[in-house]
Amino acid sequence: MQLFYVVRPGDTLIRIAKRWELPVKSLIAANNLTSPYTISVGQQLSIPPGVNKYRVKSGDSVDRISQTFGVPASLIAETNRLSPPYVLAVGQLLQIPPGVSYYVAQPGDTLSKIANRFNVTTDGQINPGYLQKVNELPSTGINPGMKLVVPYAPTGYPGFLAYTSNRGGQYDIWVYNPRTGENKLLTNGLGDVFSKPVWSPDSNRIAFVGKDRIIYIIYAETGLIAGIDQLEVGVDFSLDWSPDSSSLAYVARGMILLYNATLHEAETIMQSGASDVSWFPSGTELLFQAPDSSGISQLFRSNTYGTAKKQITRNTNGPLHDTHLSPDGTFAFYTTPGASVSIIYTVEIATGAVHEVKGGPNGKNYFPEWSPDSLRIAYSATAFEDRGYFAQIRTVDRQGSEDRIWAISNCFSTPVTWSPDGRRIAYLSGCKEQEFATEMWVIDLGHPVPIRLIEGVNIVSVQWSPTSILDLLKKEFTSEKFGVNFQYPASWQRVNDERYEGDDGFFQISALVGSNSIDRVCHDVAYQKSMPYGSAPQIIKTQNSYEQSCTILPSADQPIEMKGQAAFITEYPSPQTIDGVSYNYFILWADKEHINEISTTIMFLP
Repeated sequence: MQLFYVVRPGDTLIRIAKRWELPVKSLIAANNLTSPYTISVGQQLSIPPGVNKYRVKSGDSVDRISQTFGVPASLIAETNRLSPPYVLAVGQLLQIPPGVSYYVAQPGDTLSKIANRFNVTTDGQINPGYLQKVNELPSTGINPGMKLVVPYAPTGYPGFLAYTSNRGGQYDIWVYNPRTGENKLLTNGLGDVFSKPVWSPDSNRIAFVGKDRIIYIIYAETGLIAGIDQLEVGVDFSLDWSPDSSSLAYVARGMILLYNATLHEAETIMQSGASDVSWFPSGTELLFQAPDSSGISQLFRSNTYGTAKKQITRNTNGPLHDTHLSPDGTFAFYTTPGASVSIIYTVEIATGAVHEVKGGPNGKNYFPEWSPDSLRIAYSATAFEDRGYFAQIRTVDRQGSEDRIWAISNCFSTPVTWSPDGRRIAYLSGCKEQEFATEMWVIDLGHPVPIRLIEGVNIVSVQWSPTSILDLLKKEFTSEKFGVNFQYPASWQRVNDERYEGDDGFFQISALVGSNSIDRVCHDVAYQKSMPYGSAPQIIKTQNSYEQSCTILPSADQPIEMKGQAAFITEYPSPQTIDGVSYNYFILWADKEHINEISTTIMFLP
């Protein structure tokens, strides 16, 4: 729920933002204020999460602190469990909430107006129904003076967020769906507190190092999980997928390993001391950290055979950590020298030129992540040491310029992750006494108001899927009658033995008796007198020698009642007998958006 501050005489947006160390633009976005951003006494403002701690100084009292921050003394006392006469000790750390957990309805307010003003939106549309549901209102009508909880609605953002949590009693990999607000468990007892989910570029696989340091791969289309290797204690746990999503690079036993998750075999490169392996976009070269001949940490590139090795950096200082190549392969970043002091640097791959990211005030800059377009880095910068530590969510360009603070987490540090379109950043917060995060948040850089996605469960890592996938898991369809097996979106429901439907599509199967010419069969199906595929359907033949098949795509004038139906026709390996009749072709109908996705998974039963 959002917290609300009541504007008092002398307040300005800048002064209010400064009290909780907030970016002013975040405060503006949280309330959808318009230029010239005028506020009035008595106005209620939603206050995003900020630095809500204050260290007591000599001469302080609850009343004086209340006046400084503009919040009721009773609220400060209640939040910190203080009892009259509210005696404070110098150096005591108090939590100062920016306001109360409800909004008081004003004359002229409606649920729609409140939802619009305070960003209760889903997929860009206001969601007054969610406001009504959370407040358990019998109707949409509200009266002045009503106290309303203003929630954070499911955002409707694309993709899925994979995260590690013990919300089920043990550490596992979960996924959060921003469109629905639903959480789904992917593993069962395989994770650990150090597990970090790593999506493949096509979002079809997730790799992680789990319990007993075993590397697992989750095949998202089927839900199957494979353990592929076991790492030693204390080694580099970083994983990186190849650009084509087929192979996973990691370091084990003094070697760089490239594991092909389709063929289930690995290639090895002997490289002592290597860590943080990244793939170049070509898929034929690797970037990694390793010691030079003098034992000093450097960045190198080589081909996937381990030859043509070339040193990129000329480092003379401490070890290079957290190395990762930009998606376009032109820059890399690393942190150095360690954990207590961590400075981010970027290096130009072509020239070796190094740029320092100045970062936060304490020299504690963690979890750098490249934006999808390779132009920016998001990272966590620890700050406000005197108030118990908070993390600033920052971005900077790849040459260390245009550093900007977007949001505040109350954790010492937090992982950050970009949305598939590069418009948003997700991060963790909700730390208590520097323990694990218990909340997941997201901020839209175009409208920078933090929105809470998850609360009340321990979360240790998070990564957004690289693509805007709509369905994470697929189900398998098997028909003994038609002798076929394939995958389809998990949300679709059975209509009958041959047809399944969902909100976004459908499939139906049958068999055909036809001539020995696949071209003739495809033409006859596409150009029926009733024109089910329109007047000018497109026939696409499969271009290989071991499969005789075609795909029929409808033209723009296809009848609307056909619901975008397309077709895939393929020849059976041997004729299929169904109810005493021998059929030599299998046909799949599906909406044109799913026809290729489904047809590429077809397998005939033995």
